[in-house]
Formats: sequence, structure tokens, C-alpha cells
Amino acid sequence: MTTQSHHNNVDKQFGSQASAYLTSAVHSSGRDLQRLGERLSAFPQAKVLDLGCGAGHASFVAAAHVAQVTAYDLSAQMLEVVKQAAKDKGLNNITTSQGYAEILPFDDASYDVVISRYSAHHWHDVGQAMREIKRVLKPGGIFIIMDIMSPGHPLRDVWLQTVEALRDTSHVRNYSSGEWFSMINEAGLITDSLITDRLPLEYSSWVARMRTPEALCTAIRLYQESASQEVKDYFELQEEGSFTSDTIMAEAHKAA
Repeated sequence: MTTQSHHNNVDKQFGSQASAYLTSAVHSSGRDLQRLGERLSAFPQAKVLDLGCGAGHASFVAAAHVAQVTAYDLSAQMLEVVKQAAKDKGLNNITTSQGYAEILPFDDASYDVVISRYSAHHWHDVGQAMREIKRVLKPGGIFIIMDIMSPGHPLRDVWLQTVEALRDTSHVRNYSSGEWFSMINEAGLITDSLITDRLPLEYSSWVARMRTPEALCTAIRLYQESASQEVKDYFELQEEGSFTSDTIMAEAHKAA
């Protein structure tokens, strides 16, 4: 799939479901958002870029602590949801901008902090996006990534990537902690911290958010039922399809 066709697919998948992501419990809450708020409280004058902002939950948390937030996403419909929700919340320090993660329309060294939550697994070229993140960060600026994480182990990794791809055709890859370390370092950033956690995913709302076709939902359930006991135990797979994934929250900085 070419870069352009992939981006079109992402926009198609998410644009029509923008409102569902605003109300999604998985996206609107979580320990990672609490940690993000605590971390950003140390930067009250910061200019922050939320890369792949989705319905804006990380942007809203950031806006409560910093001077200015740019909510950036590929989907115009997502950005409209962010604009309205920010207005409803009285957050006047959020602006929106549309585009690709791999081509940021911002000047060099223009942001103090770049954050991204539950977006990177859709990016067509994470390496290029990481280089763009480094470019737009000011010297000494920080990058915080929050996403579903691959367990790393081949058997578990294959299972996770398969159910994710069946559910969402715009899915590219959930990366392991080691892969994130490599991509951060290859982009010229310096890793500072890493927190992993576990995120329960309720099956019916998980597929409903993506409007996964019935045939693919059936394929997911069949694939889940055929999983090895090791996989079922690791992902805490439930009879009705709910399961638990690993998450990552990593922080890196650009050399001063």
C-alpha cells in the first residue's frame, strides 16, 4: 500500500467515527492521561504539539497545564470534534492543524513538547515521523509517546497484530519497547524513561468504534477461540472476546 492510499484509508476509517472516540472510555480516561498531566504541569509556559490527536483527549489534558496546544490529525472530522469539545470545555489555548505525521507543516524548533497517544500504530512511516518530531522540537524539548505495545514475544506479537488488523484495516503495527527504543535513538532523540501498563479492552465497544464488518468480527472471534492457552492467558482473553493489551508510555528528549 502506498503512503497516499494508506493515509486515505486512515482518514476513511476514523473520520466517520470521530464522535465515538470522543466518548470512548478507553480514550477519555486512563492512568497514562493522569501521568501526562502530572508531567506537563512542570511546563506551564510550553508550546505543545499533540501528534495524531484523534478526538483530543491528550490535548485537553495538556491544555490544562501548558500555554498552548496544537491538536494535529489527518482527519478533518476528528479536528472538528476537537474544536467543538475544546470550546465546550472552555479550553481557549487549543488550535487545530491537519496533516500527516510524516510531513509536519511547522518550523524547525517550534515546540517545547511533542506528545502522541494511540496514534503511532497507524503511521505509515514511523521513522520519518520521528525525524519530523526531532526537527520541530526545540533543543532540550521532550517527546512523550503513549500507545498499545507489542509484547515482543513472536507468538504473542503475531496474535496481537492479527486481531488488530482484522478489526481495523488502517492498522500498521503495535511496536515493542525495544522497537520504540531503536526508533527513538535512530531519530537522534535520547530516551529518558519508560512505563508499561495493562489496558483492558471490552470486545463489543472495541469493534463498534471501528465499525468492523460482521465477517471480520466473526474472523476475530474464530481466531481468538483457536488461540493457544499461552496466548489466552497472556492477553487475559475472555469468552465474549474482551482481552487485555500492554501499553507503553516513553519519554525522550532532544539534545540541548
